[in-house]
Amino acid sequence: MKWMEAPVTEPEMIENRTFDEIEVGDTASLSHTLSQRDIQLFALASGDVNPAHLDPDYAATDMFHRVIAHGLWGGGLISAVLGTELPGPGTIYLGQDLRFKHPVLLGDTITASVTVTGKRAEHHVLTLDCQCTNQNGEVVISGEATVKAPTEKVRRPRTALPDVRLYDHSGYKRLIEATSGREKVPTAIAHPCSPAAIMAACEAVEAGLIEPILVGPESRIRAAAEEAGADISSFRIEHAPHSHAAAAACVDLVRRGEAQLLMKGSLHTDELMGAVVRRETGLRTERRISHVYLMDVPGHPTPLLITDAAINIAPTLEEKADIIRNAVDLAHVIGIEQPRVAILSAVETVNPAIPSTLDAAALCKMADRGQITGALLDGPLAFDNAISTAAAKDKGIVSDVAGKAEILIVPNLESGNMIAKQLTFLGGADAAGIVLGARVPIILTSRADSLRTRIASCAVATLLAHAGTKAAPGLPAEPA
Repeated sequence: MKWMEAPVTEPEMIENRTFDEIEVGDTASLSHTLSQRDIQLFALASGDVNPAHLDPDYAATDMFHRVIAHGLWGGGLISAVLGTELPGPGTIYLGQDLRFKHPVLLGDTITASVTVTGKRAEHHVLTLDCQCTNQNGEVVISGEATVKAPTEKVRRPRTALPDVRLYDHSGYKRLIEATSGREKVPTAIAHPCSPAAIMAACEAVEAGLIEPILVGPESRIRAAAEEAGADISSFRIEHAPHSHAAAAACVDLVRRGEAQLLMKGSLHTDELMGAVVRRETGLRTERRISHVYLMDVPGHPTPLLITDAAINIAPTLEEKADIIRNAVDLAHVIGIEQPRVAILSAVETVNPAIPSTLDAAALCKMADRGQITGALLDGPLAFDNAISTAAAKDKGIVSDVAGKAEILIVPNLESGNMIAKQLTFLGGADAAGIVLGARVPIILTSRADSLRTRIASCAVATLLAHAGTKAAPGLPAEPA
């Protein structure tokens, strides 16, 4: 058998024109259509974050009433013509003057052209007229360049540029914007005795999300605020002697109706959750308590809800049903009317040797029978089949969920935690977290969380509180 050889593709070459080859009147040009990505990349490289280029709300009030390109973005196109076309590789910039005549708008196709207007044999100097015009023929930039032209011929493969991904986390931005204009939600913060915990509270207040009640040793709270340089003079403080007492006091504030959210400070998660799940005095409902990561993954078109990766170690079938219900309730609150739920395993077929595939099949049948509502369920699905339409197609999976999942139900805490951490540390994702199934949403923040993630976690909780959602609608206030 003879293997077929793949056709050899010649690399695209880049070639200069030497000083002796160039004549007055020679010209060259290139065109590019301005995109939002171009503006972001230029801002990233230059550090110029002028809101006229990056903030549509601000730009709407500026003189042009819309986002415009940085002036030197068009100048960069002129540089590209000089460096790649005329004269090309080996060109040395000596001088450039530019006049900016019209703004460059998103979607404009700009043609940069240079024309040789003079040659000086001494030092092989060229002068070139430079212009950038838009698709309507309007001159947006004009000027003159002075360069030293190469004297030796250069012909080399054109360098392939790296694939650059921009992580703008617009999903979280929209989430936070959804809380705009709403009243701040009274929030009991358990044991905020570190600068990080105080700053998390202050950031949420500044974002207009919460009305904090700081619960813990008052002297330590004030010392942490002083260390953080934060003004907490307007915050309500409820003294509690230690972290366990602070957790219990926060729960009591919720039970008395004085707080509608619960937020972790600088105590251990199990201390806070121990007070929450206490049968007689806690915040339990008939719904299983679970944690959801709301992940903003760069390049992925929709948010990913991953559950449970923080509380339920090895959930039973019944507990997984509640975990799904909690996540579906959250999806509804953030605007996903009928979320697609993928029940994950290592394979996409039912295998009695893999218990998670049996659970997946049973959960899907429960949805068919109306025991789980408000969403489309499918499983078992491997992770790739759940989020990639191409992977699902390759496996021949016909499903309304495969490749388009918005909620990922993991087999156990270990697998969920690994998926979330891999997306965060290798994929550049942000992971806002919320605990559901108690009488009120619970915000679990970490010192490792970015400001954006902490604010997003508070925004999710605030939306739930305003929606009157306790992740267990219709359930009695007291545990059964």
